Amino acid sequence: MLADILLVDDNCIQATTRKAILSRSGRNVAVACDGPQALAMLDQVGDPRPVGLVMTDHLMPGMNGPEFVAELRNRFPDLPVVVLSGLAEAEDEYLLLDVLFRVKPCPPDELLSVVRSLLDQPLSRTA
Repeated sequence: MLADILLVDDNCIQATTRKAILSRSGRNVAVACDGPQALAMLDQVGDPRPVGLVMTDHLMPGMNGPEFVAELRNRFPDLPVVVLSGLAEAEDEYLLLDVLFRVKPCPPDELLSVVRSLLDQPLSRTA
């Protein structure tokens, strides 16, 4: 397995901050700066489930969040995905993509709670 969590964000500061929060909670976190890099990382592993979950930003250059998640679903249909966005209305773009959507800013306690619910008690992604 590549990591517990694959974090996809083109904003280096946000990615570094989230990685630090998640790593301090004992999670192994890999970071990709965009959707194509994340897909390449996942493809290199070759495992049916290369990570425990993917956490992605919504607005990214080249391949935005919905495009990335749609491609991710083609390759790994059961992989849990969390989408973080500062745009609450963006949630509608993920309706058929089976993701857990959270509006930024996402406080560290909420971020950790979401991760625990998906990795430690994977019952539902629509909570």
